[in-house]
Amino acid sequence: MATTSSVDAQARLEDLRGQLREVGAIRISEAAERFEVSQMTIRRDLAELEAMGFARRVRGGAVAIRPIGFDERKLINAQAKAAIALKLKRLIPESGAVGLDASTTVLRLASLVQGHQDLTVLTNSVETFEVLRGRVGLAPLITGGYTDPRTGSLVGPLAVRAAQGLLLGRYFLSAAAIDATLGTSEACLEDAEVKQAFAASAGEVVVAIDSSKLDRRAVAPGLALRQIDILATELDPSDSRLDPYREITEVI
Repeated sequence: MATTSSVDAQARLEDLRGQLREVGAIRISEAAERFEVSQMTIRRDLAELEAMGFARRVRGGAVAIRPIGFDERKLINAQAKAAIALKLKRLIPESGAVGLDASTTVLRLASLVQGHQDLTVLTNSVETFEVLRGRVGLAPLITGGYTDPRTGSLVGPLAVRAAQGLLLGRYFLSAAAIDATLGTSEACLEDAEVKQAFAASAGEVVVAIDSSKLDRRAVAPGLALRQIDILATELDPSDSRLDPYREITEVI
């Protein structure tokens, strides 16, 4: 019995550490509810993560010690991101204009974009722009702005203005977290602002998010669930974990 308890505790600790990497923050009340344990148990977990150098405790929870770099984030849940990218490939039109955010999940999608005819792609990611540059049939554009050290994305007034300046057929984005009540949320307000501007210019909004981010909340409000036309995860669309979302948006 003690062995099972120890395994459960270790799995919970790894999950919380993953949340710090992806979202950047943990709320004690939400974590206790999700894991069905006491808030005191979560406080002990956060104390352990702090002792390991992964977290700094704050009132009501904990935050990550440092931002996770783009290259490091690419390695997190890499198989899930690759599966999501394959699902989304068929949603890229032959022509017109699409938007791609600065996430590592959507970067995977960008690596598959080729063989199109006169497709304009607007992104606020230097990495995504470099992947697309020089490919036949593509006209990649980059928003400009300044690089946010927490996310690696281009943000600020220039990025927002550029996102508003092109009418997009579809906008593909990921998020730090998604909740069936609140919608998406981001690690910082600046990133959320740019994504909101992109979404407002798009005919359809496609959120690509791996299942580890389901039923979680980050720091900055992103898009309401009603703004999302398609939700793509690595899960089978019939998976019960997607039930709260399929009532409002299409899941693939």
